[in-house]
Amino acid sequence: MFVRLAEQHRLFVQDLVTNLQALAIVLERRGYLASCYTCGGQKNSASFMVSLGDDHLIRFLVSDYGITWTEMRDDRELMKLEGAEAIAQLQELANLVKYQIDPAAQRATTS
Repeated sequence: MFVRLAEQHRLFVQDLVTNLQALAIVLERRGYLASCYTCGGQKNSASFMVSLGDDHLIRFLVSDYGITWTEMRDDRELMKLEGAEAIAQLQELANLVKYQIDPAAQRATTS
């Protein structure tokens, strides 16, 4: 059972890394400063970052050790989420891209 779960986790991380790489490419094409770095060709970890402007930075880390979402503004940490909550927040970012919503406009309506 544990071997099967370990394999599922490994595949999950690889799939997440692939999707982060794609999201970084789409964000770059839309004019955002975005990057996704991986360690080696195994896709077992990644560091994804995107600048939403006005010193607003998102960092998403994924590895065998965990998954974290960190949101910063003016070099101060605003929010840090882990696990499923981090992935849900990543989905919100992907939805903004998918529906071509300007993050700055989104923040203005929620403030």
